[in-house]
Amino acid sequence: MITFYEYPKCTTCRKGKKFLTENDLDFTVIDMVKHVPSRDTLKGILDKSSHSIDDFFNTRGTKFKDLGLKEKLPELSEEEKLEYLSSDGMLIKRPIVVLDDEVLLGFKEETYKNTLLK
Repeated sequence: MITFYEYPKCTTCRKGKKFLTENDLDFTVIDMVKHVPSRDTLKGILDKSSHSIDDFFNTRGTKFKDLGLKEKLPELSEEEKLEYLSSDGMLIKRPIVVLDDEVLLGFKEETYKNTLLK
């Protein structure tokens, strides 16, 4: 099963969702801004992922910049980072595709093809 975490107004999320739809893949959509993943959910996603927790931050977002996280991030524990991520969906890089044993961050068509169409 594929879980697709998105922010519906995000162009990159729309591209990812379009790819899934055009390739007839079954997936569940979660609006990560309206339904911010809990700390435990994020920890579970992180544990499946080959990405570091820092990769999950939307470093280009206004919220990230407003909170001064660029400077703070290196000093924070994983627990503190999870607290930030679970506090506001706009802090999370998007989209996130969660599979049984793998996690895709962002949208890169080649990565989607290689992972989802195998």
